[in-house]
Amino acid sequence: MPNRAELLVEDRKIQVSNLDKVLYPKVGFTKGQVIDYYIRVAPVLLPHLKDRPLTMKRYPDGVEGQFFYEKNCPSHRPKWVKTAKVWSEGNNRMMDYCLAQDLPTLVWAANLADLELHTSLSRKSNVNRPTMMVFDLDPGPPADIVQCCQVGLGLRDLLGKMKLKSFAKTSGSKGLQVYVPLNTAVTYDQTKDLSRALAQHLEREHADLVTSNMSKAVRKGKIFVDWSQDDHLCLFASRQGRADCLHSGHLGRSRKLPEKEKSRSLEIPLGQSHHPGRENRRPLRAIRKTQTKAPEEIEPLKCTIVSFVAAARQQA
Repeated sequence: MPNRAELLVEDRKIQVSNLDKVLYPKVGFTKGQVIDYYIRVAPVLLPHLKDRPLTMKRYPDGVEGQFFYEKNCPSHRPKWVKTAKVWSEGNNRMMDYCLAQDLPTLVWAANLADLELHTSLSRKSNVNRPTMMVFDLDPGPPADIVQCCQVGLGLRDLLGKMKLKSFAKTSGSKGLQVYVPLNTAVTYDQTKDLSRALAQHLEREHADLVTSNMSKAVRKGKIFVDWSQDDHLCLFASRQGRADCLHSGHLGRSRKLPEKEKSRSLEIPLGQSHHPGRENRRPLRAIRKTQTKAPEEIEPLKCTIVSFVAAARQQA
């Protein structure tokens, strides 16, 4: 491939460079292939990035080299790259975050070796209102993805009792993530309280399999239900900065657990099958849909959060 080239993407001219540079040495995946990958997945990826402030995690020398996070959108960005102003507590100032609103912006970011797309759980119109909750299920060896699925099914059942739908997603590493879209005007403090309470509930009910403790010393053979993900930023649907070039994205289809695994699943009613719901068998864009509840049914979510957290604290 040429060292430099000009791509015409939706009438935008984008200068790209070092297309033959290997960013994933273990598998020989080049920068040009990363750009091509994002072009191919853009139709299902862009709806989840739109209007969400983006923190770029850049790997200029590939995944085995140094990386850095870039919150402030680069000053050398093209004029057509949109930004959103967000207050940064750490920097004590307003910062201009990039917005990946279209395919040209996605290609431009890929050319900067932005291998991980960390989007806000909020939209630019109201950065203090999360539109989803996230649980990160991280297995402590010898536990693996099978145990993550078992815990994920139990978590799905708990959420279902609160009339909240959830969607499974690969983390891009060894674990699993569970996304819970919200259409209720809640705060990050409320969603974090709820996610912590749910994680602690699972830990109390299944102490041999689940931990909500962040300490790695207690994770061996257990699934760490990371409730702290319910903050402003989260990785969504992108390549991971790992040597094996894994992908983080929604699981549109699923299969039943093997018979030998069913006996090890959580003893929480899971419905008639081990599938996460037939309505989940849709493309990545499925998670974009809000919870299907009538407007008059939405407001009680706030009360549900408060009551569940209060009950969990009493049991703790």
